[in-house]
Amino acid sequence: MKPLTREWIDKAEGDFATALREIRVRKSPNYDAVCFHAQQCAEKYLKARLQEAERPFSKTHDLIALLEAVLPLEPMLEALRPALRELNRYAVTFRYPGEAASRGEARRAVADCRKIRRALREALGLEARRKLLPRQSRK
Repeated sequence: MKPLTREWIDKAEGDFATALREIRVRKSPNYDAVCFHAQQCAEKYLKARLQEAERPFSKTHDLIALLEAVLPLEPMLEALRPALRELNRYAVTFRYPGEAASRGEARRAVADCRKIRRALREALGLEARRKLLPRQSRK
């Protein structure tokens, strides 16, 4: 695996861990952040797949545009389109006043993220479960 691909994956895993941590918070949960980090995880995994194949991509948050770029490499990812479309709106929607994510939206975002993450980890030749970082890397 290319080093830059690994960096994309590490960043995606950081977003995944943040979304999982925040969805479990009982006091003052930030469901907006859960949705945002779920979207970011999906975005970074799509970019990791493109990076590994040495396919150029722009600085975009549009998951559907990234899916279109990945489909020639991984046609079976077409099945993820509905989940990606749902997560796509979380790149910006809840980042500004006037809208707030509900607990249900946050749960759906995490479920969609899990599905996308699993498929892209498989496409990248990684096992689906997240490995813990070595002890020296934890802080």
